[in-house]
Amino acid sequence: MWTKENRGRYNRDHLRYPSDLTDEEWALIEPNLPPAKPGGNRRRVDLREVTNGLMYLLSTGCQWRALPKDLPPRSTVHGYFKLWQYDGTLDNLHHLLYVECRDAAERDVSPTAAIIDSQSVKSAEKGGLGLIRTGTTPEKRSKARSAISS
Repeated sequence: MWTKENRGRYNRDHLRYPSDLTDEEWALIEPNLPPAKPGGNRRRVDLREVTNGLMYLLSTGCQWRALPKDLPPRSTVHGYFKLWQYDGTLDNLHHLLYVECRDAAERDVSPTAAIIDSQSVKSAEKGGLGLIRTGTTPEKRSKARSAISS
């Protein structure tokens, strides 16, 4: 419910972009990010700014090349996005925040009920994903080629 207390808590006017992480949000996320690889040079990029760049892209839906200039370069943000997607960091962060939200709402961590509408059931009965081609169409051999073989 939007009360004066809630409006103040969710007000993001003091941030550079509404998608930027607050100090409290960053405190939740930072310990769960992977450390720099051992050996080699020290990490020169600020992971909070990389995360702010990802949050900006996700909240605005803009293209990678439309990332504002005051955030890290798009190649850096994209590189961390692909790395964190590959090593499972994004999945871990999602699960962490999911559990935190459920806990804050005083609910069980895993939901105990699900709602399925009739349309979902109908599409599942017809075959669902089984009917969707997952690969590419196999190449077709020309008839002329097969007729020439001898």
